[in-house]
Amino acid sequence: MRKITGMGETIMDILFRNGQPVAAVPGGSCFNSIISIGRTGLPCQFIGYTGQDRVGLETQAFLSKNGVSIEYFETREGEKSAISLAFLNENGDATYQFYKDVPRVRKEWTAPVFQENDVLLFGSYYAICEGMRPQVLPTIKAANKSGAILYYDLNFRRPHAHELDTLLPTIHQNFCESTIIRGSADDFEIMYQSRNAWDIYERHIRQYCPLFICTAGADTITICTPTTAFDFPAPHVENVVSTVGAGDNFNAGFIFGLVKENITRDQLLTLERERWERLIYYATAFAAQACQSTDNFISTAFAKKILNFEF
Repeated sequence: MRKITGMGETIMDILFRNGQPVAAVPGGSCFNSIISIGRTGLPCQFIGYTGQDRVGLETQAFLSKNGVSIEYFETREGEKSAISLAFLNENGDATYQFYKDVPRVRKEWTAPVFQENDVLLFGSYYAICEGMRPQVLPTIKAANKSGAILYYDLNFRRPHAHELDTLLPTIHQNFCESTIIRGSADDFEIMYQSRNAWDIYERHIRQYCPLFICTAGADTITICTPTTAFDFPAPHVENVVSTVGAGDNFNAGFIFGLVKENITRDQLLTLERERWERLIYYATAFAAQACQSTDNFISTAFAKKILNFEF
């Protein structure tokens, strides 16, 4: 069966509402995605590391408990696990404060072996920072060469806006290796001062990668291909508790759909609207479900239900 690999940082999210802590859950963009995928029972693994402290050991155990292989996950002695404080407003949206060291690669590391039509999910600052580049670039190149689907989530945030000129060559290198690029309108407003998906695709994406997904919170989801663009409405979500894991679970649901619908890398460029619509259904269903709790992932009950869902 096709395997799904996530590569990214881990961080303990402590959530506050009205100035009081309400939950603490392990997180990180790709981490959140791979936990949700693991809960569905699809074969998956996570490339990353954390400290060999209580937070780190609990994070490692959490991966295993949720069906994610930790063969390529490190706990490092003498290194502190990362922490974030997420302050939720009345709509469940968060502002953050981070407490973490700059990501870095050990000299000795091992990359997994990829097979054709496996999926590699990567993104965020982890995928473009200098410290992780000796691991990230060989991994994405190996996955691409093997015929895997590379799903790149930009997740570019304002604290790094001042580094954009320096980081753009690395971002473009990631674009070139990717099969699908996903970003939010918020990301592109910071990067390109535009929220128009087709304009962003034509000016900044198409020359590097043929497939582009632009999300905009509760607004329209746009998929751009070399020949057309498809717009899909984002479903209304009731009882929103936290939006912290919404984008990450959109990614998880989309990738889950790729495997469940048996869509290969070669098929992606010629998919009809109906099949894109199915992928967006899974993506938005995962995102909506994750928004209804303080967890960053889908529930195990939802995972069982969606695994048996048929159109």
